[in-house]
Amino acid sequence: MALETLRVNKLRSALTVLGVVIGITAIVGMTSLIRGFDESLRDTIRTLGPNTIYVAKFSGISFVSGKDFADLARRPDLTVDDAKAIEKLAPSVDRVDSWLGGMQDVQERVFYEGQRTKLLQVLGASEQFAEINSIQIELGRLFTEAEVSRRRRVVVLGRTAYEAIFEPGGIDPIGKKVRVGAVEYTVIGVLGKRPSAGGFDTGQDDFVLVPLTTHGVLYGGRTSRGPGGMSMGQSALIAIVPHENATQKQALAEVEEIMRVRHRLTLDQENDFDLATQDAILAVWDQVSGATFLALVVISSIALMVGGIGVMAIMMISVTERTREIGVRKALGARRQEILFQFLAESIVLTSLGGILGIALGSGIGVAIHFVTGFPISLPWWSFAIGLGFSATVGVFFGMVPAFRAARLDPIEALRYE
Repeated sequence: MALETLRVNKLRSALTVLGVVIGITAIVGMTSLIRGFDESLRDTIRTLGPNTIYVAKFSGISFVSGKDFADLARRPDLTVDDAKAIEKLAPSVDRVDSWLGGMQDVQERVFYEGQRTKLLQVLGASEQFAEINSIQIELGRLFTEAEVSRRRRVVVLGRTAYEAIFEPGGIDPIGKKVRVGAVEYTVIGVLGKRPSAGGFDTGQDDFVLVPLTTHGVLYGGRTSRGPGGMSMGQSALIAIVPHENATQKQALAEVEEIMRVRHRLTLDQENDFDLATQDAILAVWDQVSGATFLALVVISSIALMVGGIGVMAIMMISVTERTREIGVRKALGARRQEILFQFLAESIVLTSLGGILGIALGSGIGVAIHFVTGFPISLPWWSFAIGLGFSATVGVFFGMVPAFRAARLDPIEALRYE
């Protein structure tokens, strides 16, 4: 009977469920995109290594905890000597690497025979860079320990630099002389593509790699400007991998103790450096993604509420139009709960149909965006269940008042109604 009512009043039914369709489409479509991006970003974060520990002057963890940037910028710079101290004094630590230039505006163009790149980040690292970062060497090799200790002017190109000046002409870059800014280097390798959140070009390959000793000589005195013109010096980022038989918690405690001693911090002073792990970074992202998803639900709920009010208004009109029908049913023995269930069923069927249409449209939008842009999507079953559950709940909530009104009608008065 509910489906027959919808069939008879096609246009009215379509307009009634429009708000529900829009709300469910937003929930399912945005959920598929947010979940896809979320999973892609988590995969990117996991490449950092489950046990790797990062020591930084400051990081996103500090910002999420509400610390002021001016206070963070005044923290002491980390140095290569800090990394050496950790490697020497922490028994749980297996490997330690230092990277320079990641937190400063150290950018140069790469030149080769009239070709040049855009401004690229110049990073300094040791021979362990690729191993700790799980990055593939696509061509050539990384530095040797001797090249790092002797401050050789050799460079490993990121994909952006290679694609800009060598790949178009099919030129083998290994052994070629290039200029990074005003300094000449010999190309010894090319790194593979690094993963990025959502598969987008976020500048993850916009860098070249030189030995950290060479970087320290050429850029050690350079400072950059942060927000508000705050001067920032050359601070290292330290990556630490614990021994296989040591726990990350044990290594964290040792690293923290060594850094606090080196920075002469008293017991009542908090750390003036950040310790970051894969789990800590994922926890920060959980806060961001959770807030985003909550905002999505609130916005979509507004559309669902508007749709629900439309459903209630149309059902009230339907009760008025069918007053005589209700009277006949009651005169023939229909009980109050049967009339209540009839109109409630019509409301639920109406909104559930809108939910099904919204799920189909939301999924279609997500799939279309994926095929057009390559944006990752995820369509978990629970997003469909949420969409259908929301739409049915709207039907119950906003259909209750018209259904009660219909159930309470007096059969004699209803039969008299014109």
